Amino acid sequence: MIIDLPQTTTSAVNKRLVRLRDEGGAVALGRVLTLVIEASEDELEDAIAAANDASREHPCRVLAISTSGRRRSTSLDAQIRVGGDAGASEVVVLQPQGELLEHLDTLVIPLLLPDAPIVVWWPGQAPQRPADDAVGAMAQRRITDSTTCAKPLDSLLSLRGGYEAGDTDLAWTRITLWRGLLAAALDENPGGKITRAEVEGDGKHTSVDLLAAWLAEQLRVPTEIVRRRGVDGVTAVRIWVGETLIELARPDGKTVTIRQTGSPDRRLSLPLRQLNECLAEELRRLDPDEVYGRVLTKGLARVGL
Repeated sequence: MIIDLPQTTTSAVNKRLVRLRDEGGAVALGRVLTLVIEASEDELEDAIAAANDASREHPCRVLAISTSGRRRSTSLDAQIRVGGDAGASEVVVLQPQGELLEHLDTLVIPLLLPDAPIVVWWPGQAPQRPADDAVGAMAQRRITDSTTCAKPLDSLLSLRGGYEAGDTDLAWTRITLWRGLLAAALDENPGGKITRAEVEGDGKHTSVDLLAAWLAEQLRVPTEIVRRRGVDGVTAVRIWVGETLIELARPDGKTVTIRQTGSPDRRLSLPLRQLNECLAEELRRLDPDEVYGRVLTKGLARVGL
């Protein structure tokens, strides 16, 4: 069900949500958090779709704010989505105009779930210091996505300069499975000194940079980034352990082949992670990701970034 509320106020939106619950239970009470999305008009629907999918694991209230206001006059249009149009969440779409764009926190506060954690997500261009953003300052977790920015690596380095505990980036989430496979491969290795590592992949995809930074920070060995064109995400990781080469290669973006000197090849399914999967993973934790913090603030410098 979709309810349009043109030329409205947040107070009126909140009253309508309460009325929906009282009249027919259309809005369930078992929400575990409030997810605030700040996005341009072009990005908003894809972000809401991903949040709806993630909400099946994490029922929440989604406050989706369009930051593409064009009118000079101060006004607010809103839309409430519940039921089949909102997954397992309730979605409030806010389209502020004029001066309201400068005070998004005043729109959010009346609609927050009481006594529930707040997560803010920027699916597109994010502030350089998410924790200093008016809405980001209220949140326990702040999610960015440097891969969608016009200059991904520059955005990642800006996020490094403005990092605060509670920040994370979906470029980091996309390599969770890679990190698990690499840790397992090294655990199975009979021994020997790790001498160097190499990460190969899309030259503009910041997951490549973060995976290399993680290896450099964890292994404390020289780690090289090999940038390719026309590929998706991370395509290969190579680690030299003494005379042994451990290689994980995923040239097709679907299946990873694990090769090790003197051992038969193994193949595992490792498709590129979708946006809803990454968002759902980040919503599972509300405590600071300390590993990401170290990789961002220290590991990137180890690979010369």
